[in-house]
Amino acid sequence: MQFLTSLVLAAFVGYAGSWYLGFIEGNFALLLFLATVVTGVYWLAERWVFLPQRQKAVAQLEAETAQRRVELVKMGIEKIDTDIRESREKLLMQPWWLDWTAGLFPVIVVVFILRSFLFEPFKIPSGSMIPTLHIGDLILVNKFHYGIRLPVANTKLTDGAPVQRGDVMVFRYPPKPSVDYIKRVVGVPGDEVAYLNKRLTVNGQAVPTQALPDFFDESTMRYFKHRSETLGVKPHQTLQDDERPAFVAGADAFAGRENCNYTVEGVTCKVPAGHYFMMGDNRDNSLDSRYWGFVPDANIVGKAFFVWMNFGNLQRIGSFD
Repeated sequence: MQFLTSLVLAAFVGYAGSWYLGFIEGNFALLLFLATVVTGVYWLAERWVFLPQRQKAVAQLEAETAQRRVELVKMGIEKIDTDIRESREKLLMQPWWLDWTAGLFPVIVVVFILRSFLFEPFKIPSGSMIPTLHIGDLILVNKFHYGIRLPVANTKLTDGAPVQRGDVMVFRYPPKPSVDYIKRVVGVPGDEVAYLNKRLTVNGQAVPTQALPDFFDESTMRYFKHRSETLGVKPHQTLQDDERPAFVAGADAFAGRENCNYTVEGVTCKVPAGHYFMMGDNRDNSLDSRYWGFVPDANIVGKAFFVWMNFGNLQRIGSFD
């Protein structure tokens, strides 16, 4: 078992190392699922096989010690050193290969359940959601808000709440599903979304906006046009860069592109069934549905709702819309 366990642990380390060095495209959900299964098997084996074997060995040691004590007393030897506590502890002690598998199972299974079905942490890597979310924000994502899904397969088990315009959602990036993206939902199935001359309309109705004082972006050391936009029930803030043109340059040949019309003024798209149109709040600095298309329902990860830490700015901690 020591050799087999060494191979298993080496496989996990090799996978993680290759992923970290960029040799392979990793999948943390799959890695965590496999770790849960493997350590769970060892935990069951420890409980029903290995621990009883060690307990049996201790019982045999105690029986042999008692027998030896009786035999020595019969021989007239009364002062007997029969302290077997150290030997007993050694026999009951888990070997290293069980300590690194079965011993870790309770922690791994808790992390697996929390991350897969309740809340998952993410780090904001770019400025596409400024001013709502800043680079370095550590956020929590509600994994059950839109319905419970099986880990790895992402198959929906329960319906949950419907996706609403204005939600900040984490999803699997359609061109590369192993990568998670975060954007705001601006169009749900059946909507006609238009972003023309940097004005957003949904189903022919202009989304209400209100001008705010210019926003200073510390990541770029520049000021941008700052607006309050009411897309859903609650308003949120957006940025615009007057130096960037309105037209969308370099859009991909994505599935459903025939539903979109690109002009020098921008883009108009009809959202197909089971899909969503996503945009970043930093409108001129966001690679979103305007460029790579619609997000299928199967790609949904969860609803982002809370900044739990930003080591560069503790004032960022709190909920957001």
